[in-house]
Amino acid sequence: MTYDALRHFADSWGLAFMLVLFVGFVGWAFRPGSRDLNTKVAHMIFEDDDNG
Repeated sequence: MTYDALRHFADSWGLAFMLVLFVGFVGWAFRPGSRDLNTKVAHMIFEDDDNG
C-alpha cells in the first residue's frame, strides 16, 4: 500500500514540484541583478592562474 501511494505521489505531484523547482532555479540564475555575480563566479577559477 505504501509503495503504491508513494509512486502515485511521485507520478503526479512530485513531477509538478520538480518542474516548479527547475523554473525557480532557472529564473534565479537569469534574474536581472545577477550578471555581475555570475561573471565573478565564472572567472573565479582563473584568479590564481599565473599563465595569463
